[in-house]
Amino acid sequence: MKPIALTRKDFIRNSALALAGATLIPSMLFAEDQSRLAQEEILAGHQGKKSYTLKNVLLETGFEYDGNGNVIATKTALFSVQIEAGKIKKVVPNNNNDANAIDAKGMLMLPSFRDMHIHLDKTFYGDKWQAVRRGAGGVKGMIALEQQILPELLKNSTYKAEKLIELLQSKGTAFARSHVNIEPTSKLDSLHHLQLALENKKNSFGAELVAFPQHGVYYTDSVPYLQEAAKTNIDFIGGVDPYSIDGAIEKTMDFTVQLALDHNKGIDIHLHESGESGLKTVEYLIKKVNENPALKGKTYLSHCFVLAKLEKAKQQEIAEKLGATQIGIVSTIPFAGLIMPIPTLLENKVTVMTGNDSIVDHWNTFGTGSVLQKANMAAQVYGQATEYGLSRMLKLATAGPIPLDDKGTQQWPKAGDDANMVLIDASCSAEAVSRISAVKSLIYQGNIVY
Repeated sequence: MKPIALTRKDFIRNSALALAGATLIPSMLFAEDQSRLAQEEILAGHQGKKSYTLKNVLLETGFEYDGNGNVIATKTALFSVQIEAGKIKKVVPNNNNDANAIDAKGMLMLPSFRDMHIHLDKTFYGDKWQAVRRGAGGVKGMIALEQQILPELLKNSTYKAEKLIELLQSKGTAFARSHVNIEPTSKLDSLHHLQLALENKKNSFGAELVAFPQHGVYYTDSVPYLQEAAKTNIDFIGGVDPYSIDGAIEKTMDFTVQLALDHNKGIDIHLHESGESGLKTVEYLIKKVNENPALKGKTYLSHCFVLAKLEKAKQQEIAEKLGATQIGIVSTIPFAGLIMPIPTLLENKVTVMTGNDSIVDHWNTFGTGSVLQKANMAAQVYGQATEYGLSRMLKLATAGPIPLDDKGTQQWPKAGDDANMVLIDASCSAEAVSRISAVKSLIYQGNIVY
């Protein structure tokens, strides 16, 4: 006989009923639980609904300055936020008397987080713990290891991808850019398995996919599989270290760029090479994007560790060129002692994003699933300890909007914005980044995830 599964609400009700016959007074003993139960019932009543209202929502409204013009605090106020058809319909003065509204209880509302570099398709997460196994031969040695273990990984990769998505959601992330293996070992199976996981999570999580030739474009002849993948609804054509893996920068990059142009895709290249070949790859990609303006704003370099190795003057030169060409950097924070020049990139209008990359797989075991933690790490690395500096680091977690612009003008949330948000236990963005504050609720396209 199967045990009876009780929901938390059932447990509270049954506990209260059991004690009702005793000498204890449930209305006193369970006042807090009964209040929470009432709120859970309101929340449950809105699950799946296309319109509802959040009350007692804490929003940032501006900065407070000292006599020298320095930001010393963040102004906030309580609001009611109306959600309809996956969008924010209205942001109005707080109406605490609306009994049908979901009570945010003064939690800070921020844009939901976005993990912009992760591998959802190949993870140990949700399965037996395994630490990294280092083999001989560097990246090519790891490719050989991956070729051995991929068939086993693929057996339950859809399930593990779903569990990994749930980890990200628990940390406030509702969207990811996932690289997905496209190579002769898994062919398109890894893509198909991940697409199934994303379909199963479509009401609570969004993603864009990068066709990723992890084993090289030509090193293992991934060309026909990349061409096939490019015909599907993926978003980016990927790549990895064209010189050290394929032995040819221009040949590999020309193929990648042309495939992206032919199928109207973006580009996102893993570039770990930190020497001359890394710099040549960056400069060649800048050249190709300038020749093909359709790729501006759609091209990214992931990691791009060579930037951390350049002299300051060269960093500035490359940052200016990246900004002018609208090539973004998706940076690891930090990595093996390398300090990426993120402030220089941001000063030159380069789009900078981050992600957890690998979470508990054969490449890495340190991913927590939190991009808010990444923002915190960046703040520490770059000395952003002030109210203003901490609040600016939040953009690494959201990969886009933050509540206040650089002048302290409220820019989010506005009517018409997508209803993608988190409720977080913090008084302002600066505190959220500094303390990696707990995320209490996640909403994606108006759907209450938790």
